[in-house]
Amino acid sequence: MCGIWALFGSDECLSVQCLSAMKIAHRGPDAFRFENVNGFTNCCFGFHRLAVVDQLYGMQPIRVKKFPYLWLCYNGEIYNFKQLQKQFGFEYQTLVDGEVILHLYNRGGIEQTASMLDGVFAFILLDTANRKVFLARDTYGVRPLFKMLTDDGFLGVCSEAKGLINLKHSTSLCSKVEPFLPGHYEVLDLKPSGKVASVELVKFHSCKDEPLHVACDTVEALPSGLDLETVKSNIRILFENAVRKRLMAHRRIGCLLSGGLDSSLVAAVLLKLMKEININYPLQTFAIGMENSPDLLAARKVAAHIGSEHHEVILNTEEGIQAIEEVIFSLETYDITTIRASVGMYLVSKYIRKKTDSVVIFSGEGSDELTQGYIYFHKAPSPEEAAEESERLLKELYLFDVLRADRTTAAHGLELRVPFLDHRFTSYYLSLPAELRIPKNGIEKYLLRLSFEDSNLLPKEILWRPKEAFSDGIASVKKSWFSILQDYIDQQVDDVLLEKAVEKYPFNPPKTKESYYYRQIFEKHYSGRSSWLPHYWMPKWVKATDPSARTLKHYKSATQE
Repeated sequence: MCGIWALFGSDECLSVQCLSAMKIAHRGPDAFRFENVNGFTNCCFGFHRLAVVDQLYGMQPIRVKKFPYLWLCYNGEIYNFKQLQKQFGFEYQTLVDGEVILHLYNRGGIEQTASMLDGVFAFILLDTANRKVFLARDTYGVRPLFKMLTDDGFLGVCSEAKGLINLKHSTSLCSKVEPFLPGHYEVLDLKPSGKVASVELVKFHSCKDEPLHVACDTVEALPSGLDLETVKSNIRILFENAVRKRLMAHRRIGCLLSGGLDSSLVAAVLLKLMKEININYPLQTFAIGMENSPDLLAARKVAAHIGSEHHEVILNTEEGIQAIEEVIFSLETYDITTIRASVGMYLVSKYIRKKTDSVVIFSGEGSDELTQGYIYFHKAPSPEEAAEESERLLKELYLFDVLRADRTTAAHGLELRVPFLDHRFTSYYLSLPAELRIPKNGIEKYLLRLSFEDSNLLPKEILWRPKEAFSDGIASVKKSWFSILQDYIDQQVDDVLLEKAVEKYPFNPPKTKESYYYRQIFEKHYSGRSSWLPHYWMPKWVKATDPSARTLKHYKSATQE
């Protein structure tokens, strides 16, 4: 996990512009480099490093003797770099996994490069010999990337939008900063002036398509049958493989553990594999919640079962409320459910950074979207519509849960690993018949739970624990986090302000005081940038006015059972 930043065709002094690069210093607390491009005095790269692999030669932009005309700035992890080296006979100059991008590009161009990378990535690749700039981002946007391109060809690229919004430019117009689309690459011509012109934007991978890099995966072809035992076995094999490949790190590995199915499965498989490869330190697991919240109690049970070194962070209401502004600044969104869920994750990440030496953090993001874990999936009109909704949610992850997971951890210099979003695992799961993937017997994620039932990885009551939204699970059963927030915000926002919300914020107008409060803070830091959020996250097929799971009829708290 790092922070990348680059400018092409700047009219202003680069030493002034580079102050913007410092806005993402949290993403790479170990080192910083600012480098001009030879022959292009108005082009430069900025890089904030979190050293996870190759402590000695891992600084960026990466340049190697074999390709002196290539410059690479990337944020991510490429899990199959050794397999690609073996398959194509690449000669690496460093131990940095991202070096493979240079070799793949030299061998087959940008299309093959993006398609053959098994991992999470956002990169800027400059080819001065052919006067091209390439941008690319992984299938689900696990690693963030923002872009600003003016009409006269000034390009700014950054891991977070905050590194671009204050750039100086000769045109007085407010430049449009927007997220770079996941699963895409863009080709731009680099002019002698250092300015650029976009040539094409190409989608190189969809979540349903089996990725090209399967050809050089460590797990070979799986049985293709659709009988239940074969499917369950394939799910277990691919999920375990997804966790195994993500063990690539020279820094200590930890795991977020809410006690829900997803994070518990990740933690259990992770600990099993760490033992197998003789990692000689205990796995640290981390839970956050109010005293005796459902998440804390469940996480405690899981940690005891798997034998992790467990840490609990007790959330007090005041601390949570005080963190809201910092959280919104980190997130760059005003989405209601994203902010609610981010407070706990932000504070637990803060604890990990201050109190432990774990840096590479595993988490369960992506499972709800992939395996139909949201409670509203019980109301899906048909298996086919449920499957369509699952794909829509996966495509929009970069706006919601993946955004939350990246920014809350990156704010504290941690690197996130999300095995549920492994390309091969997700494409296999989505290839299964729609009726296999829907909730059954009143239980969401039924197929995933069933696949691990005989594994003894988790206690049965955790394996079959009903869905809790993270923002709800961290609170007590009696009063959920969202209702605590609403009570506080009710005193902060006047009724008259809410009545005039549509006039003040015509795009995505706030409909509740909570929503208005978040929007005010967002506009304070990112005025006029409301289009970064195309729409609020809300459940489908139910007449919901609030995104919290606890407002849905299907939800049962422990006190009602």
